[in-house]
Amino acid sequence: MQILITNDDGYTAKGLQALIKMAEGLGTITVVAPQHPQSAMSNAVSLGKPLRMARLKQKDFPGGNGIDRHYCSGTPVDCVKMALNVLYQKRKPDFILSGINHGYNGSAAVIYSGTVAATREGVLNNIPSIAFSLNDHHPDADFEASVYYGRKILEKFIQDPPNSYTYVNVNIPKGTVEDIKGIRICRFGMGAWVKEIETRTDPYGHPYYWMVGEYENREPNSPESDYNLITNNYITIVPHKVDNTNYPELERMKDMWKDLT
Repeated sequence: MQILITNDDGYTAKGLQALIKMAEGLGTITVVAPQHPQSAMSNAVSLGKPLRMARLKQKDFPGGNGIDRHYCSGTPVDCVKMALNVLYQKRKPDFILSGINHGYNGSAAVIYSGTVAATREGVLNNIPSIAFSLNDHHPDADFEASVYYGRKILEKFIQDPPNSYTYVNVNIPKGTVEDIKGIRICRFGMGAWVKEIETRTDPYGHPYYWMVGEYENREPNSPESDYNLITNNYITIVPHKVDNTNYPELERMKDMWKDLT
C-alpha cells in the first residue's frame, strides 16, 4: 500500500513528523511537503513561476526508517500535484494524508486551510484523502493524543474509505489522551471571522494593516457542529464533498428563475 503524506506547515513541522509516526507500518510512505509554511493557502497553485522539488537526506531525520522525503517550493496543492505527476507516474498512491496541522481547521477554517485543500486535491484524483489538525498553534505542541487517537481513525479510514469525491477532516482538541472525551462524527459548524483587519502604524508614521480577527460562532447551541464539539474536548470527524451544489436551492431556482432559461 502506497501512502502520500503532506501538510501546510512545512517539511520541518513537528505535526508532520507526528503524522508520519501515526502512519508507520500501514504502508510505504512518501512525503512531499512545502519548503516553507503555507497556511491559509486553500487550493492555491503556483501559476507562472517555476516549482522545485528536492529529496531530503535521511541523515537529517534520525529514526526516519528510510522514508522517502521531499520538499516542494509551492503550496500544499502544488505538493500533491508534484507528487502525482513526478513521483507516482506509473501508479497513484492508495491514500493521501495531510497534517497534522498546528491549529484548528474546522468550521469556516476549512475554506482557507491548505491542510484540507491537499485532501480536496487528492479526491479530485480519486484517491481517498484525510486531513488531521490539532487545536494548538504552538510549534512545539504535544501531539501524543493526536497520534494515539489518529492511528485508530486512520486504521478505520483505510479499512472503510469514504465514497468517491469525499474527503475527511479530523480535528483533535489540545490536551492529553485522558483529557479527550471521545470521537464524534459530525457536521460543519456555521461561523465566520469578524473584526479581521487591524490598522497599525509603521516607524515612519504610515498606516498598514494586519490580519487578525476573532471567530464568531453562529450556532452556539448546536450539539452537532464541529466547533462546539471540539471546544467540549471531543475529536471531530467531518466528511466533506467536492460537489458543493445546493441541490434544494437548485430546484427552487429552476422554478423561480425559469424566465431566465
